[in-house]
Amino acid sequence: MNEIITFKRLIVLITVLSLIAVPCASCFAQNLEQDPEIIAGTMAGDALLARPLGFCALVIGSALFVVSLPFSATGGNVKPAFDRLMADPAMFTFNRPLGEF
Repeated sequence: MNEIITFKRLIVLITVLSLIAVPCASCFAQNLEQDPEIIAGTMAGDALLARPLGFCALVIGSALFVVSLPFSATGGNVKPAFDRLMADPAMFTFNRPLGEF
C-alpha cells in the first residue's frame, strides 16, 4: 500500500514539473541578445587566461610528443599523437577567433 502512495506522489510530481516546464520552454528557445560588455569580458578572459594556458599546453605537448615519438613510431600512431599533443593546442591558441571557445 505504501508503494502505491509513493508511486502516486511520483506521478503527481512529474505532472507538476512538466506543467511548469512547458510554458518556460519558449523562453529558452528564443535568441538571447548578447551584451557587448559580456563579449568584451569573454575576449579579455580569453586573451589574458586561455591563450597563455593554450600556449603552455602547446609547449608541454611538444615536449611530450618529442619524448614519446620513438614509442609512437613503434606503435604506428605518430599522427594521432601529433594531433592530440601539438595540433589541438595550436589550433586552440592560434586558429580561433578571440572570445570563442
